[in-house]
Amino acid sequence: MSLKSERRGIHVDQSELLCKKGCGYYGNPAWQGFCSKCWREEYHKARQKQIQEDWELAERLQREEEEAYASSQSTQGAQSLTFSKFEEKKTNEKTRKVTTVKKFFTASSRAGAKKAQEKTPKQGQLGRERNADNILRDLKEIFTPSWELASPSEALAGKLKEIQEAKAPSPAIHRQASIETDRVSKEFIEFIRTYQKPGQDIYKQCKLFLDTMSHKRDLSIEEQSECAQDFYQNVADRLQTRWKVPPEKVEKAMDEVEKYIMTRQYKYVFCPETTDDEKKDLAVQKRIRALHWVTPQMLCVPVSEEIPEVSDMVVKAITDIIEMDSKRVPRDKLACITKCSKHIFNAIKITKNEPASADDFLPTLIYIVLKGNPPRLQSNIQYITRFCNPSRLMTGEDGYYFTNLCCAVAFIEKLDAQSLNLSQEDFDRFMTGQTSPKKQESDSFSPDVCLGVKQMCKSLDLLSQLNERQERIVSEAKKLEKDLIDWTDGITKEVEDIVEKYPLEIKPKSQALAAIDSENVENDKLPPPLQPQLHPAPTPWCS
Repeated sequence: MSLKSERRGIHVDQSELLCKKGCGYYGNPAWQGFCSKCWREEYHKARQKQIQEDWELAERLQREEEEAYASSQSTQGAQSLTFSKFEEKKTNEKTRKVTTVKKFFTASSRAGAKKAQEKTPKQGQLGRERNADNILRDLKEIFTPSWELASPSEALAGKLKEIQEAKAPSPAIHRQASIETDRVSKEFIEFIRTYQKPGQDIYKQCKLFLDTMSHKRDLSIEEQSECAQDFYQNVADRLQTRWKVPPEKVEKAMDEVEKYIMTRQYKYVFCPETTDDEKKDLAVQKRIRALHWVTPQMLCVPVSEEIPEVSDMVVKAITDIIEMDSKRVPRDKLACITKCSKHIFNAIKITKNEPASADDFLPTLIYIVLKGNPPRLQSNIQYITRFCNPSRLMTGEDGYYFTNLCCAVAFIEKLDAQSLNLSQEDFDRFMTGQTSPKKQESDSFSPDVCLGVKQMCKSLDLLSQLNERQERIVSEAKKLEKDLIDWTDGITKEVEDIVEKYPLEIKPKSQALAAIDSENVENDKLPPPLQPQLHPAPTPWCS
């Protein structure tokens, strides 16, 4: 299925979702683009061709071996003819003597010897009989449903197990059975009672299938899947042809059969160790984590999460796709995918105020998968593909939504720069984490964007600016520290040079100067100094 990237987003023609054989049913990438029915037909053709080639090869090798053996026998026979006749004569005489002695003690020795000779075939005849048995066994495997094949020892072991369980049920078995398995078993028994005789036949077929599969654990997962698909087809045919059950009741019965069978087989066939499903799960999870930077605008997703109702729908869609891993029945896992898809369609309808189209659905589904990163995604897809009732995957909304999910996973695995309309350089830098896509400016927001998203973008821009400022401050601080160290070293060197050029000389302390009249001995004979005197002001004359 080719996935295209256009200006308006990711586009997949609806014709590309259908079976490439042109039957009108939905195809699946796991079946190389075929639907379940056409894939099984192609698989059986390839298998029959391989069996025919192996048969022809075996016959040719057998003829060559017989010719070589005959040639060697003729050569050896010519050389040892005389000795062989002597040995044959000696053996016959010895046998005749022994027979003569025995006939006196046994009444029917001749008849017993004759019967023994009749029961002992020649070597060539024995080989031909073994070859015939092998041929019959191979033909039986080809034309008998695989889920009915069981060796006599396996059948005997199953019968002994049933007898032992009927006589003395072990408490350990009941303790190991999960609560869900017991609940499903009770619901299945209650359901088949409404079908009366067809219900008894359904229950018998289911028990036979489970007992057969319990002895086929060593089969590959593809062979176990083929057994399950053959069983579904056989039960549906029996209900329609033998019991004349209406189609709607047949579909309902097959849903219950799948639920009963796969609840018990889940732990054996989901993500088995013999496959690389777990490795694929880790690769997809790692890929989705590396694509965390992909925005809805890059995928042209027509969903506005700023609308509260749309945001709730997106959260519900992510929850449904994650919840798929907790289910055990393929039909329940398909139901989770269907609910997720319906939430996506509702989110698109609310955003655009018009019914959603298929071209809008696939990009949004890719965005939901990238945002949710569902656990064990590949294992769940493979489990549904292998063991789901094929009629659900070929038609109906379940098959349509499941096919789109497979396309979404295939697109994520092959996502490149051209798919997102990016340059290879930007795509590589985003994938390595060197940078992230530029956020929208506040002026470029559409009027219907909520305040929370605007504030979030403003906060992110502010954090980015603060980060740049912090880096610039740290750089300037380191530069200032270096300048201070250089200035201190320069001042120290200048002081040392001056001190070396002009050394410091410390002179002795000089004596204090004496008073001018300190040497006058007659100072004490001098009169005291004059003191200022105050005279009263004269009294004015009165006339």
